[in-house]
Amino acid sequence: MKQVIALALKDLRLMPRNKGGMFFTFGWPIIMTVLFGLAFGGNNNDGEQRKIGLAVVDEDSSDASREFLTKIAGSFELFPMTRTGAENAVRLGERTAYVVIKSGFGAASERLFYGTPREIELGVDPRRQAEAGMVEGLLMKHAAAGGSNEWQPLKISANNVARESRGPQNAFDITFPQGVVWGLIGCVMTFGISLVTERTHGTLVRLRMAPLTRSQILGGKALACLISIMIVEAMLLGLALALGVRPSSYPILALAGLSAAICFVGFMMLIATLGKTEQSASGAAWAIMMPLSMIGGAMVPQFVMPAWMQSMSVISPIRWTLLAIEGGIWRNFTFSEMALPCTILIAVGSACFAVGTRALKEI
Repeated sequence: MKQVIALALKDLRLMPRNKGGMFFTFGWPIIMTVLFGLAFGGNNNDGEQRKIGLAVVDEDSSDASREFLTKIAGSFELFPMTRTGAENAVRLGERTAYVVIKSGFGAASERLFYGTPREIELGVDPRRQAEAGMVEGLLMKHAAAGGSNEWQPLKISANNVARESRGPQNAFDITFPQGVVWGLIGCVMTFGISLVTERTHGTLVRLRMAPLTRSQILGGKALACLISIMIVEAMLLGLALALGVRPSSYPILALAGLSAAICFVGFMMLIATLGKTEQSASGAAWAIMMPLSMIGGAMVPQFVMPAWMQSMSVISPIRWTLLAIEGGIWRNFTFSEMALPCTILIAVGSACFAVGTRALKEI
């Protein structure tokens, strides 16, 4: 029993020397607790609900119309647009509804006992009657509040705008890209740590004694990682097809997979430089990959995140990987729309690869 206690005390004394182990034992649980709390806590710290997004078109451009918009801004998040832009925003699901303030709104506000009432046009998806009723009720509430001229009823003419179905068809359309990301991370960690192991065990030194250049050695490692990533992507795609996923474009999906593979091969090379031992390199790698996965949408879907976290996700290549893969699955991206995520992924991968190979001077 004394020997067991002595060994336990020895391990406790040695534990602070492993900075990566200390971080994942004490620091990482705190970070994850905070991040998950923020992600599921909503957008506002005071518990307020998110305002309904409303596209507005002011065709009257009068003091009365501007005053009315100021009033409803307390209940809606307003987005001034043209009529065509407002209709498209509702049709594509970017806004809940649109409101057009008709010409003559200001003149009707000045009439107390005669003439036509003030008129606005409300455009909503006919399948979203609950939201339409809520929007109409809030508009009538603000129209009835205020000064002496506000007693006159508000005429609301409805315009149905059928929303286009451009979202995922089933849950696997969402989970497939996330599964690909975790497969990529697994490949990166496996090959990155193996490179550290070969370096610490002297394998790379022995390879350098052979008639091989440094570029050939690193190139072979990168090619092996690239091939394994492509195999994982193909395997997951086969599983997704069996589960009912139907990609909107196979060429777009192939481009997304190749761009993501290039990005994560670069990450692999960078991971190999993050520590002198397998433990320190692994700890540092997970300390980088986990937050990027968290804000990028691999752990929590972005649509449930608060707005500030969604904005911050642009720094994560995980976010661009998911966007590119979704572009070939259900977002119906064109090649021009794929240019941005693919360019970012290739640029990040190239930069990480260059930094990693430059840092591995000892081989």
